[in-house]
Amino acid sequence: MGRCILVVDDEEVNLTLTEYILRSHSYEVVTASSGAQGLDKLRNRMIDLVLLDIDMPIMNGIRMFEFMKKEFAKIPVIFLTASGYKSDVLEVFKMGAAGYVKKPFEPADLLGRIEQVLDK
Repeated sequence: MGRCILVVDDEEVNLTLTEYILRSHSYEVVTASSGAQGLDKLRNRMIDLVLLDIDMPIMNGIRMFEFMKKEFAKIPVIFLTASGYKSDVLEVFKMGAAGYVKKPFEPADLLGRIEQVLDK
């Protein structure tokens, strides 16, 4: 297996689809259906990259990213979200996000962005 990517999204269909795409390109994949669960996975596994949804209940992706910056600042985060709000995009880039991919996405676009970030 290749590098390990954590996918955090509250919608099962998004987790399943993204996991399938990543595994078919030799990435190891860990999934979490909430921000809190994502933080737990980060504490218990070696993760190379996080794909993080913004719009989730209880702890949204921006809040999880704030927590990540304290404990896991070196792990790059690509926001993977259906949110079209420019304020969300600007906020996550100001916070240090490595990228942003809008859902629905083309697999090639997602994989290209991941490769760009991991090759840095």
